[in-house]
Amino acid sequence: MHSPRELRRRIRSITGMAQITRAMQMVAASKMRKAQQAAIVPRPFVLLLYRIQRAATTLPIAFTHPLLEVREVRRRAVILVAADKGLCGPLNTNVFRLAAQFDPATTVFITAGRKAAQFVTRSGRRLAAEFPYGDPPSFSEAKAIAGFARDMFLNGEVDQVEIVVTRFINTLSQEVIAVRYLPVGEVSGLTVPGMDAPVWPDDGAETLFEPGAASVLGYLLGHYLNISAYFLLLNARASEHSARMVSMKNATESAEDLMRALSREYNRLRQGNITKELLEIAGGRAE
Repeated sequence: MHSPRELRRRIRSITGMAQITRAMQMVAASKMRKAQQAAIVPRPFVLLLYRIQRAATTLPIAFTHPLLEVREVRRRAVILVAADKGLCGPLNTNVFRLAAQFDPATTVFITAGRKAAQFVTRSGRRLAAEFPYGDPPSFSEAKAIAGFARDMFLNGEVDQVEIVVTRFINTLSQEVIAVRYLPVGEVSGLTVPGMDAPVWPDDGAETLFEPGAASVLGYLLGHYLNISAYFLLLNARASEHSARMVSMKNATESAEDLMRALSREYNRLRQGNITKELLEIAGGRAE
């Protein structure tokens, strides 16, 4: 049984911890609202861009492009996107668990974030490049990551590129996914309502590209890769702040529950001591 002094010390310690976690919860909630808005707003545009890409690259025209080349996968690159900081629950653990499923002998990693690079180096996997990304991420940061992965694919260093990232669903739900990035084509690993909806009616009308199909589609593919990478970075930040807010909220509630339990125990012990002293006084007077 703890003494009243030990209980008071524990209550003070847990009260201070609860104040810290509550403050971190408020900071995370503020960042979470901005990050969620940044991830939600471009969804319709990115979805439409993907549908245009699928419709354009599957048209019955004589169009070939190096970014569309499907090769036998002998070497793969994985763009690993993780949170830079901890205290966000199992978010990073789930990302690293999925990344660990790739064969280290045939996989090189391109990391976004300090924690992702640390995981790759500590686990003995090959790190091809490390990129930081801000809060919020910028388009130039996403473009640099996309450009590096694109160059590796075009130079024949890898035959396929995937992105392991957390997809933001809502405040309480974040899904770790592996998204097919290169070669450009139908995206696997990402299911969003409306992805397969047609861009324009299939009425047999002729499609005319100006100045030409090759130049238009080649321009489209590069922008599609840049914007897709940027959108996934926004999702990663929204997932991180949401998970951290929920984690800090749970920590605050647990600390408050523990404080109430310790306070009850302290009050019972204190009341017992007072009762014992009163009985001793009453017994002394009776003698």
